Amino acid sequence: MTLDKKLYTLKYSPDTESHLNPNQEQCKLCENRNCTYICPAGVYEWNEDEQKLIINYENCLECGACRIACEKKAIDWKYPKGTKGVTFKQG
Repeated sequence: MTLDKKLYTLKYSPDTESHLNPNQEQCKLCENRNCTYICPAGVYEWNEDEQKLIINYENCLECGACRIACEKKAIDWKYPKGTKGVTFKQG
């Protein structure tokens, strides 16, 4: 099964505020921006014009790969509030 098909088996109930809070000043200093390619759901993208990390937290799979891969340890990562976030279902 492809990653896209696996992602289709997920249900999201996003919160109104992000559970992912990167330190934007540290992100500016980051050379590799590992979070932008390690995340299987494409939650992070770097906006070169604004020098800012864009976070699409609604798509987060809650795998934690971003906080492990972040070389600056700049991502304040918490689980979403109860009943919010990703729900895994049979596919």
